[in-house]
Amino acid sequence: MCLAVPAIVTALDEGASMATVDLSGIQKDVSTVLVDNVNIGDYLLIHVGFALHKLSEEEAQSTLALFEELDAMNAEDTQATP
Repeated sequence: MCLAVPAIVTALDEGASMATVDLSGIQKDVSTVLVDNVNIGDYLLIHVGFALHKLSEEEAQSTLALFEELDAMNAEDTQATP
């Protein structure tokens, strides 16, 4: 199974086609070679160190909210197990 996650761009190195992104406080350098016109503040869909696609802020926030919901459900299941 493959998973791509949305993250916000916090810094750019345009000469190297790289961006620093943030996902819940985790900073990661990713390649932007596959995406045009990346700017600080953009949300990107990230998979194995590559930005695959730009997302709207609404789409990114919706996806991140679903991840938080899944995490909360997992925490509830863990607490319910003796």
